[in-house]
Amino acid sequence: MTRRAPWLEAPVLVAPDSFKGTLTASEVAAALARGIRSGGREAVELPVADGGEGTMDALVAAGGGELREAEVSDPLGRPVSACFALLDDGRTAVVETAQASGLWRVHEGERDAWAASTRGTGELIVAAAEAGATRVLVAIGGSATTDGGAGAVAALNAAGAAADLTLICDVRTAWEDAPRVFGPQKGADPAMVARLERRLEKLALDAPRDPRGVPMTGCAGGLSGGLWAHRGARLVPGAAFVLDALGFDAAMRRARFVVTGEGRLDEQTVAGKAVGEVATRCRQAGVTCHAVVGSDELDAFGRRVLDLASVTEAGGTAALEAAARALAEA
Repeated sequence: MTRRAPWLEAPVLVAPDSFKGTLTASEVAAALARGIRSGGREAVELPVADGGEGTMDALVAAGGGELREAEVSDPLGRPVSACFALLDDGRTAVVETAQASGLWRVHEGERDAWAASTRGTGELIVAAAEAGATRVLVAIGGSATTDGGAGAVAALNAAGAAADLTLICDVRTAWEDAPRVFGPQKGADPAMVARLERRLEKLALDAPRDPRGVPMTGCAGGLSGGLWAHRGARLVPGAAFVLDALGFDAAMRRARFVVTGEGRLDEQTVAGKAVGEVATRCRQAGVTCHAVVGSDELDAFGRRVLDLASVTEAGGTAALEAAARALAEA
């Protein structure tokens, strides 16, 4: 029986982000892996994230741990149950902003960009500290808020929480740009965007250090900037942080090729989202990288930057499996 050459025996690394609103990163990875295996190749599943949805699950998968629940405030101050993770070392916790302060918590008709508060995220950080965490990794993304982190800072100050904060940022947006960039999706019309800009300007002037002009301080409507300015939090690019925590580079170098994916491939992908980071690392290491996405809206410049071997549009698990099978059989 003829055997494949050793380099052909290497597994395919399946490292997608979520298809936001439809499939989690784990569900996308499982579907792609089924397709790869049905095409006759081995597959290793490594769901990724960039500081937004799925970051907590990815970090728990990498470092082990358990989910805990706490009752906290949603963006409009209503009590809700939300999760945080306590990793296996017992001293590191992971909090996702979207768990407490997420846009998904607020129905479209009740979105209020002015009233929405990050207090619940601060309460989750407090709960993590009370559970024994001395270091909290805060995934900053997917919020309904533009309060400059005022609610979270107030909750932390009231509880006297002293945990070391690392902010895993999903975008590089600066503080002063947050209302213009993110306000409309949170229910802000042009007049409200201007009002939010004035609020952030005042908060910046009153803060212990000025977040204006600092990359990544505008995440989650300035939550990252508020925690950076008032609590000495460390800002880190989310995709790079998560991929390092997952041991992506070592897994990539052992792979025959890499299949990544996300719901929409666009200019934000190039600007540091998880799929862009995966593609960049593959290019730099000389490893072939394919993308399977919900929709491909990348322009010519973006295509040159990412240098993906192929991009396939696929919606739903059956289409994902079929696309991956075709890659395995090619």
